[in-house]
Amino acid sequence: MDKNISPVGWYIGTYLSRFIEIEDKQNDDPEARFATWENTVIVKALTLEEAFTKIEKIGIDHAEPYKGGETGVLVQWEYLGIIDLLPIYEELGDGSEVMWASNHPKKLKNLKAIVKDVSAFRE
Repeated sequence: MDKNISPVGWYIGTYLSRFIEIEDKQNDDPEARFATWENTVIVKALTLEEAFTKIEKIGIDHAEPYKGGETGVLVQWEYLGIIDLLPIYEELGDGSEVMWASNHPKKLKNLKAIVKDVSAFRE
């Protein structure tokens, strides 16, 4: 089995967007700081390349400028690119594993510090 091909035809990917005011002169400053958003989506595709293209299109399609705030400043969540893309290896359903990561060994106290309870996921 090729690890880059999903046997079930699904891929999961995360794309990165940054929030900008369209007319801000610092938009191209590599040292400027921006609010960012990571969006994770699943797509049906035959290949990793097709999945990449679909996720890229989703990110671009969600990057339409709009008037924001009380003054109606032209703003945009600008698509920057894909930061993660993985095949899904199991049929989708409750409990299906869709992502995993291998981490370097860490101290138990540090591992426990990153675990959250349900209240951490409420806005």
